[in-house]
Amino acid sequence: MTDLSAFPITRQYPASHPDRLQLYSLPTPNGVKASIMLEEIGIPYEVHLVDIMKNETWTPDYLSLNPNGKIPAILDPDGPGGAPMGLWESGAILVYLADKTGQLIPTDPAARYETLQWVFWQMGAVGPMFGQLGFFQKFAGAAYAEKRPRDRYVAESKRLLGVLEDRLKDRAFIMGDDFTIADIALIGWVRNLVGFYEAGELVDYASLKAVPAWVERCLARPAVERGLNIPARS
Repeated sequence: MTDLSAFPITRQYPASHPDRLQLYSLPTPNGVKASIMLEEIGIPYEVHLVDIMKNETWTPDYLSLNPNGKIPAILDPDGPGGAPMGLWESGAILVYLADKTGQLIPTDPAARYETLQWVFWQMGAVGPMFGQLGFFQKFAGAAYAEKRPRDRYVAESKRLLGVLEDRLKDRAFIMGDDFTIADIALIGWVRNLVGFYEAGELVDYASLKAVPAWVERCLARPAVERGLNIPARS
């Protein structure tokens, strides 16, 4: 049996199946990237719910795996060279799992880098901007009488949606006919913007055509549907 005792996080979240990849997550827009990916590629894994509302990412055991104190993170008992390896940052996890399995990323070098640029675009632009808009729209409310910060993120989020609309106007998925890690990186954030954050009207989401159609295609995938609810919230 695989021994993961060298990783302190297994004290906080004991592994019932240490031979399986361990996922530490919560179904947030970043967290579902890992769970959707794992459901899509079909490798065995064990999931641990990390309650960020209880500051569970700031314990010494969790920080030993992810010093940035965020979800998701993984512990792969069969890492490079067969040695266990921990990994954090959702984009890095997507690339790692794609490379590990040879799935959901093109083998052609040019197409591979084109895919990665959309993953990094989500990480560097869509996630931060949608997240800030979500904060001001969903959580700040009347506490912030000054609307210029919110409006700044509204304008930038609308612009980013326009970039995505242009990309998808003549294709089924980000890279064309094939669903890739670029789609996985983005679907949770777009869905959250108009769903949980209730910002659809602010960003004029109803005026878009290609993006909503792409969202529906992604959500129609069984692995995406499952991954969006893993781990189940307590």
